[in-house]
Amino acid sequence: MVSQIEPKQPSVSAVQRGSIGCIFPGQGSQYLGMLSNIANDEKVIRETFSEASEVVSFDLWSLAQDGPTESQALTANTQPLILTASVALYRLWLQRGGQAPSVVAGHSLGEFSALVAAGSLAFRDAVRIVRLRGQAMQEAVPVGAGAMAAVLGLDDETINSICTEASQGDTQVLAVNFNSPGQVVIAGHVAAVEEASVTLKAAGAKRILPLPVSAPFHTPLMQPAAVTLEEALAGVTVADAQMPVISNVDARPHVDGPSIAKLLVRQVVAPVQWTACVQRMIIMGSTDFLECGPGKVLAGLLRRIDRSASCYCIENPEALMEALNQLAEVSDL
Repeated sequence: MVSQIEPKQPSVSAVQRGSIGCIFPGQGSQYLGMLSNIANDEKVIRETFSEASEVVSFDLWSLAQDGPTESQALTANTQPLILTASVALYRLWLQRGGQAPSVVAGHSLGEFSALVAAGSLAFRDAVRIVRLRGQAMQEAVPVGAGAMAAVLGLDDETINSICTEASQGDTQVLAVNFNSPGQVVIAGHVAAVEEASVTLKAAGAKRILPLPVSAPFHTPLMQPAAVTLEEALAGVTVADAQMPVISNVDARPHVDGPSIAKLLVRQVVAPVQWTACVQRMIIMGSTDFLECGPGKVLAGLLRRIDRSASCYCIENPEALMEALNQLAEVSDL
């Protein structure tokens, strides 16, 4: 379980230096009033939300603006909500003449947004599948049985070692999100997460932050959800991607539709190798990044991974214009 990658030639042809990499956020990026500043002037935002609302049979725009927060935070609601906001912003970017990315990636749930952007999944199919994925993940483990916590200020090797020591028999804890150097999320059974947290703090972790989630995502405990997702994906077309998509599972670029579908199933129970995903995009030539989605979580992680890379978030009109102007200059070089 490694979060760093060696600078070797990727399996898909490398893109040119100076190209744009597009990244899409996962759960935790949502907030009340998301995209409100840009929706009034940009018709495509509301149209995208209307399209998704038809699929899930409830008003996603109302949920985005008015909540309540508790409803937004339910995994089955959060996943289609963030997917819709991300795709809406990506559509707006292209509609306003923004440069198309050469490679895309998404953090956990965000990988579905990336696949829509790459033409591998139809938007309506993606909305339906992530709604089902969220429900299945929510139900895979009894409420109160699992936990997640963010570990700040320790290296990956130490975290992995302590998680192994804290796992006894059927009680497990694993490192599941390698978000950036010094920021790793652990997950598993409550007792094991608590035991590991105490040992990690004693080993020098700056902070241990319990996360407000109801299930231990990206662990083998999510296997029932992986089975549900595999069945759902069998009923839709997962086409070859029009640009490389970096998988959370192996941090490598993929374009083959069947391979992408298999990786999406594995992703439910496998760690998110986000640090390695971003490093891979940089190796492939991405010097500028576009974050499409609510919030600026991935931009913050990018600064910790590689300070030489620039990231533009486009969730409000001013930020959109800055990105259009700055990245147009890059594309003309």
